[in-house]
Formats: sequence, C-alpha cells, structure tokens
Amino acid sequence: MPGLAPSIVGADPRPAALRTLLALAVVFIMLATTGWTAVHRPDAGTSLRAAALASWATARIDGRPLPPADAPVRTVARFFAGLDGSQRARLAEGYPLVVGNLDGAPAALRYRANLRGLEQAERVEDARSRDVSLTPADRSTASRRSHRFASLAEPGRQILSFDPTGNGRVAEVFGDLDKADRISVVVPGVDTDVLTFERSQRRLTAPVGMAQSLYEAQRTQAPGSRTAVIAWAGYTAPTGVGMDAATGRMAMDGALRLEALTAALPGDAGVALFCHSYGSVVCGVAAHALPRRVSDVVVAGSPGMRADSVAGLHTSARVWATRDSGDWIADVPHVEVGGVGHGADPVSPEFGSRLLSSAGAKLHTGYFEPGTGSLDNFAKIGTGAFGSVVCASGDDACRRGISGTDGD
Repeated sequence: MPGLAPSIVGADPRPAALRTLLALAVVFIMLATTGWTAVHRPDAGTSLRAAALASWATARIDGRPLPPADAPVRTVARFFAGLDGSQRARLAEGYPLVVGNLDGAPAALRYRANLRGLEQAERVEDARSRDVSLTPADRSTASRRSHRFASLAEPGRQILSFDPTGNGRVAEVFGDLDKADRISVVVPGVDTDVLTFERSQRRLTAPVGMAQSLYEAQRTQAPGSRTAVIAWAGYTAPTGVGMDAATGRMAMDGALRLEALTAALPGDAGVALFCHSYGSVVCGVAAHALPRRVSDVVVAGSPGMRADSVAGLHTSARVWATRDSGDWIADVPHVEVGGVGHGADPVSPEFGSRLLSSAGAKLHTGYFEPGTGSLDNFAKIGTGAFGSVVCASGDDACRRGISGTDGD
C-alpha cells in the first residue's frame, strides 16, 4: 500500500549483493546440518488420543451416530445444537480428547471436556514418571508433563483445545469468548509446546503470558469493551533454530489449523492475529484462506511471511508489522532459496505493511511487556482504537485509509 512503509532507521547499509551471498551461506550451512533440532516426542499422548478417536468413530448417543472428528464446523455445530444438556455432558465426559478439540462444539463444553482430558493425561504421565523401565530422561519429561497438565486443569482456566500427542498442542481463552465483540489470537513461534505454553520465569516469553498481558492491556485501555484473547499453541512449532525453523513445512500445517480455529470461533466478532517470530510465518501462509472476520494481522519480530509484499498475501486484512531495533531477527537473511528462508522483510518499505512503534520493547521477546509501545499498539488494534495507534514513523502513515482515524 503506497505511503504506508517509511524507511526504517538503522537499516542494514551493506550492499544487496553481499547480503544475498551471506543469505546463501546460511542456507548451505543449514542444509548441511539438517537434524540439529531432531527431538524425542513423547508417545504416551499419541496412544491416548488415538484410542479416543477410535472409540468415538464407532460410538452413538441415544442411537444417533456421532459426527466424524474432522467434520466441518457447521456439521458439528448442528449436531450439538440438537442435543440436550445431559447428552452433551455425557459426550464431554466420555470422549474428552475428542469433544475438547471439535471445532464447532460450544466453547463451554470444550472447556469441560478438556478439563477431563487433562486429568486423564496427567494420570498417564504421572504413572510414566514412576516407571522404572523408562530412561531417566523420559521419566523426567513425564513428570514435567504431569505437572503441566495439572496446572492447566486448575479451576477457572478455559482450555479451548488440548491434544497430548507428541509434544502437545493447547489453546487457552482469557475473557468471555461467546460474548466478545472482538477476539485476539496470539500465534507464537519456535520452541512452543505444551511444556513451554506457560512459564513462571520469563513469563511474557510464553503464549499464556503474552495473551494475559494483551488481555490486561485491552481491559485497561477500553474497560467497557467486550474482548477475549486466545493463547494459541495449536500447531507443532519448530524446536530451536534449525531446518524446521528455516522452512515453511511446519507453517503449512500450522496455517491449516489456524484457518480452522478462526473459522470456528463463535459469534461474529472481528478477529485480530498477533503473530510473533515463526508465528508470523504461520500467519503469512494462512493469510489468503483466513475468513473475512479476520480484520487485522500483526507481526512482531518476523523472519518473513513467505510473500514478497502485502499484496502477495492475498488477504483483505490489514497487515501491521513492528520490530525492535535490537531484535536479532533483523540479521536473518530475508530471502527464500530452494524452500529455505521466509522471503521479504515485513518491515521493509517495499513490503507495504503498516509500521507500528515498538518503543521500549527489548530484543526479540519483549513485545508483550507492559509499558512498551508495541503492547500499547497491540491493545489498540485488538479493541479497534485505530485512531490512537502510534506509527513507527511518528506520523499518521500507518493509520491512513482506516475509516474513523485521523489519517482517513
């Protein structure tokens, strides 16, 4: 979008040819070291989920067949709309690892089912943690997973999805999802799984901390607004900085899951995505297929969105971008060669994003810190207060063309 992307202060002055050579060198090094990030993925959750799916496939409720676990959202919604409260409860209690992940099922029912699913998975991992036939490392991992599942199952938590398969996938809601006028989704990057979904130390580097911080900022800025924020670790993210993080393979699967999430959200609330690091790759891949209710895609510390420009994303959503001057992601080559790399820099003038201030943010993980310009802007976008968004350029460039703002 012309005029929306002013030059970035501190842009890399090195000649383009040199940057390209450096990028190619990085690509060749990564290709030569494939396997850096290969990790053991727990198998207990896999068997637990598989058993639940197999049982669901042949089950009936009062003589009625159940919809397939991968049925379209509308099919699932119609099915549950035709059940009474007792029937819904029986399915949630009997098949928690299916009902808790069914897009189209009522949110409150999914919360209830996932509480039971977490309790089941916690018991399995607790038993594994004391199984002397396992290696000490596997017992330690099982113990950590057991404690994490117990934490997620604490009263009052609203777990929208939970799948213990592999390293695990999970999503949590802050606020009232059914009554929200606007919904924000935090899409995290590498090293995100069920164990790192929340952290007691460095809290704001984990999805739960990011989402809580955004939700609190929204409530402070617009106390009368009805918003909900989702901490979404609903895809298998790369582990570490290796080949998985340098390619779009995991982003492809993540994009499909993100599309399904946004299509299944209740009501007609507008949706904003807040995509950090590799999460911005997921959002970029998903952009063309997102429902129109997704009005804004915000990327922070992005290595690229696997597109050359905003136009190349083929989305009707507004695309915003920010990056702290000390963020190491700026040194990642913004190219794509043979499937490695994620393409153009979203904060470059040529890309065409609406550039946001991130004043006060520190390094790659500081964008959701209270008091930063980035979090303040995220909260404004999440509540629809576009007229007070602060642009990176200090003028109204990033607000131009938005109805009701000073830049309109």
